[in-house]
Amino acid sequence: MSYGIRIKAWGERACFTRPEMKVERVSYDVPTPSSVRGILEAIYWKPSIRWVVSKIIVQNPISFENIRRNELSNKLGKNDITKAMRDGESRVEIFIDELDKKGKLKNRQQRASMVLKNVSYIFEAFFEMTGVKSEKKDDQNPQKHLEIFTRRAQKGQCFHQAYFGCREFPVNFEWVDNDEASTQFQGERDLGWMLYDMDFKNKKDPKPLFYRPKMINGIIDVPHYKSGEVIG
Repeated sequence: MSYGIRIKAWGERACFTRPEMKVERVSYDVPTPSSVRGILEAIYWKPSIRWVVSKIIVQNPISFENIRRNELSNKLGKNDITKAMRDGESRVEIFIDELDKKGKLKNRQQRASMVLKNVSYIFEAFFEMTGVKSEKKDDQNPQKHLEIFTRRAQKGQCFHQAYFGCREFPVNFEWVDNDEASTQFQGERDLGWMLYDMDFKNKKDPKPLFYRPKMINGIIDVPHYKSGEVIG
């Protein structure tokens, strides 16, 4: 048995990056199911449940803008983390404005990005029990998880700030009680192949999953991850 929820999410900008773009960030026209799952997990997540997105309703016109963003060009290496674990003193941090010996920024680079602006969506999803057991017996109670998520969404609570693809694009969200959803789209639109999610069966080598969504009157029906419409 699945337990469904419905929330509205909106923000000034969003970037659901196309993986085929090697250097510059270019957003998909609409959110990927994995990005929606990330928003739901920011509100409420436990190892005993798995969020499954079933519908994405696009409320605002799809509009892009080009911006330039500062990004980290480097990341902490495995050896740095191992050293810090051993001596308890080495730093496990990296600063974007850090200078090298010549006085130049060594961790910052500018990238052009094509992002969505003025976005608003309604997400419908449900969760499935994963079967992962914990010390708390009520973690296997689906009704408990549904009630907690509903309460947190209604109060605007989240474990961390939810975001639209990139952390600098925060999400505003609210619980939706009714089934009415306004949209400015008419007709059918093929959105092409899109990233669905990552398959973590092999945690050392996760594989991307793709699907081909169609938006009909602003509504995208997202297939189940076990569906034949989702391919690896």
